[in-house]
Amino acid sequence: MNDWTPICRVDDIPVLGSRRMSRAQGLDVAVFRNDKDEVFALLDRCPHKGGPLSQGIVFGTSVACPLHNWTIGLCTGQAASPDEGCTPRFEVKLIGGQVFLKTSELTSHATELTRPLAGPTHRTACA
Repeated sequence: MNDWTPICRVDDIPVLGSRRMSRAQGLDVAVFRNDKDEVFALLDRCPHKGGPLSQGIVFGTSVACPLHNWTIGLCTGQAASPDEGCTPRFEVKLIGGQVFLKTSELTSHATELTRPLAGPTHRTACA
């Protein structure tokens, strides 16, 4: 268990919902729970426009992005056809109702990815 970080209890994640976990570097990780008490973890970033998947609707083993309704597989992070793209997934372990994520993935996996910014990248003075 040296390479596993305790995150929360399964009961701390709403059924058909999620819980966000912040990291020292990189975007948050979204931990999802479906109606069968299965738990999944993805980077909290849709591969389409960077929407926060943690705010999406969970159904079966998928989540619908709240921005443009893309369906993302919770097992793989893969967007459902006809959409294309993938968001990084994190390995999850459940022991006695406790949710653990792999520590080495939390500290190194997808830490370079950022959420796209909307609007102009810099401000210009108005005349």
